[in-house]
Amino acid sequence: MRTERGFTLIEVVIAFLLLAMVLTTGFELFTAGLRRAVDLEERSQALAIARSQLVLPGVEKELKEGSSSGQTGDGKYRWVLTVARSKEGEADAAYALATPYGLYRIEVVVTWRGVDERDHTMSLATLELGSIL
Repeated sequence: MRTERGFTLIEVVIAFLLLAMVLTTGFELFTAGLRRAVDLEERSQALAIARSQLVLPGVEKELKEGSSSGQTGDGKYRWVLTVARSKEGEADAAYALATPYGLYRIEVVVTWRGVDERDHTMSLATLELGSIL
């Protein structure tokens, strides 16, 4: 009697199940990586917008208290810029020096709706020395 060499039906089914599980896991990892890359790209764009708005007061615009807002050309990102006198660094009234300069706190808040359909926010702030007159 001659015996045939080969795979049984059960071995082939198990091999296909293992292959399907490996491919499913691989695709899930790949799509999660793509989602993360898109999320990082959105955050990078928001950071660039916040940084560009943060340097405007005192350089291109006069440094004075107030707020302004705007959005990008495509309407995806919105920003709010707030300039206010800062309480940081103010000395005790007995030791205060008479000076025409003061610290201003400049804050930019950027908001956008991500590809995940959730609202995201990024905020940057700095202190800048400016004239109080």
